[in-house]
This record gives sequence, structure tokens and C-alpha cells, in this order.
Amino acid sequence: MSDHITGAYDEELRDLVGRIAEMGGLAERLVSEAVTALAKIDIARAQGVILQDHRLDEMQRQVEERAISVIARRQPVAKDLREIIAALRVSSDLERVGDLAKNIAKRVIALQGQFHSKRLIFGVEHISEITLEQLKAVIDAYTAQDLEAAHAVRNRDDEIDAMYTSLFRELLTYMMEDPRNITFCTHLLFCAKNIERIGDHATNIAENIHFMVTGEQPQEERPKHDESSYIPANYSADD
Repeated sequence: MSDHITGAYDEELRDLVGRIAEMGGLAERLVSEAVTALAKIDIARAQGVILQDHRLDEMQRQVEERAISVIARRQPVAKDLREIIAALRVSSDLERVGDLAKNIAKRVIALQGQFHSKRLIFGVEHISEITLEQLKAVIDAYTAQDLEAAHAVRNRDDEIDAMYTSLFRELLTYMMEDPRNITFCTHLLFCAKNIERIGDHATNIAENIHFMVTGEQPQEERPKHDESSYIPANYSADD
């Protein structure tokens, strides 16, 4: 290819990376806003998250259109093709992150007028802080094609799982201590699960970075320590 054609091709690949970075920034912002809305039971903020989610949907559509166009016109191979495939996969993960943030926002609206306690939200805020760190780190790793940083994100996924399991048990305890907590804690459990799933999407992106850079899928099993599905039927607050 001529230098002009090669330069234009490189620019198209850079454009895809830039669009993914922009999607990642918006996804981070929506998650942060949704958790803040939950902490403050801020209905207006929650509604803002719901309204902004459509932007991520549109951005994903544009990434797909551009990626398909590049494949059709350039017929990329090897690492160039992997970069385009990774962009498609990562955009899908980020769109799902937006959906999960929107789900949290919807829970905030459902809590309007319900009994709630600030102390019950601390655990959800903590797990969201770690998850947002993961999301930011993996987007940075994607734009830099930083394999070591991507592996660090993947290896930290079990920390989020362990936090979710601990929070699950804690919220069950609050529900048993005071029936007034049941509705609020049930909504918090769904919010916490959404945040844990955001962590899973960050791990998906890390694995796609590995594929993009090496051409292979990670060989070792993904670390998982979510034990919330194994809470015994006879569990009590004293366990």
C-alpha cells in the first residue's frame, strides 16, 4: 500500500480506539453517577443516568458501523484484524456497563419514599469504588495495549467477587435484624450484583486485550470467588 493509503488505514484504527476510550469515559461516569444517586437517594441524578444511557447505545452502533466498514474496505489480517474484533467486543461490554448503571438508577427511583438507612449503603459504595478503579484501569490498558495492566485487572476480579459475597451476607443480616430493612436491602442486593457484573465486564475487556496483543485467549481459568449462590438455607446472623 502507498504511504497515503497506509496512513489513512492507521488513522481509521486510531479512530476506533478513540471511540472506545470515549465510550469508556462515559460508562465510568454513568456508574459513578448511579452509585452517587443511590447513596443520596437522588432521583434527579438517577433520571439523568437513565437518559444518558442512550448515548452509549448510539456510540456502540457507530463503532460497529465503522469496524464493519474497515473490514469490508481494508480486509485486515493478523493483529489489525484482532484490533477491530477487540473494538467490537469491548464496545459491547461498555454498552452493557451502561445498562447496568441504568439498572441501578432505576432502583434508586423505586426507593423513593421507602425507609432507608445510610449505613446500609456503605458496602455498596465500597465495592463500587473498587469496580470503578478496575473499569478505568482496563480502559487505560486497552488504549495503551498494556498487557501487564490488563492481567492485573483480570487477576483482581476475585477481590470484587469476595466483596460481593461479604456484602450479600451483611445485607441478609440487616434484613433479619429489622424487617423495615427488607425492601431497601433487597434493592441494594440487586445494585450490588449489578456492580459485581460491571467488574466481570472489566475482566472481559482485559481478556480481549490479551487476545488483541497476543492472538491467544488466556490459558488459566478466570479467578472467581462469588459464593453468594451457596449461602446455606439455615444461615443465621450468628454464622
